[in-house]
This record gives sequence, structure tokens and C-alpha cells, in this order.
Amino acid sequence: MADVTVTWKGEQLFQAADKAGHTVLTGMDDRVPRPTSLLLGALASCAGVDLVTILAKKRQKVTGIEAHLTKESAPDPPWGIVRIEIEWVIRGHKLSEKAVTDSVHLAEERYCSVAASLKSEIVTTIRLVEESS
Repeated sequence: MADVTVTWKGEQLFQAADKAGHTVLTGMDDRVPRPTSLLLGALASCAGVDLVTILAKKRQKVTGIEAHLTKESAPDPPWGIVRIEIEWVIRGHKLSEKAVTDSVHLAEERYCSVAASLKSEIVTTIRLVEESS
């Protein structure tokens, strides 16, 4: 069974569904998030989950976390992302700058599977299904 199944919904809309049945619409339509926006959101969410855990272990009293992501795309097709900037805004009480900085680096560089996956190999197979008219 696939981890995620993506189904074309017409025009430039696609629906992604995971094994648990969660779905999200995406595509190149202003009514839905673009695929690269979902990628950036997945990156920050993944690192954020780890960041919350690490900060708790370091006994940091965090009251809020936001990540603001900006991407720089290549000027030519396929317009791949060549740079991602993440600004973390950490709110809390008596936060240690060193503890927070170390935690962000650990979350992004050591524990976040999405960040690690951005460096992975992609293997593609194609299956054609002939439909009768």
C-alpha cells in the first residue's frame, strides 16, 4: 500500500490522501495551496514537532512557535527551489538563546525527516492502464 496516493481531480487540481485517509487538495489553482507551499509547510511542521520536544527536554518555557519560510526558485524550468530561508519565532518565558538556537539546529539538521528527504534520490516507475472507450 502506498504511503500517499495522489489523484487528479480535473484541470490543475490534485488530491493527496495518506494511509489514514487524511486528504488535501493542491495544484496550480488559486483556491488551493501550491505543491511547493505544502513542501515548505511539511518542512517547518516536521522540524517544529522535533523542536517542541527538544525545547521541552531543555526545560524551556515555550508559549508559541511560528516559522516563516521563504523560497528562492531557479529562473528556468523546472523552477526548483534552490534556497529555503526559515525564520523561527519562539515565544516564552526566560528562554535561553543558546538552548533555543541549539534546539533549532538539532531539529532541522538531525531529526527532521523532511529536511533529510530533500536530499534523497527519487525513483520513478510508470504503469499504463488502457481503458476501453
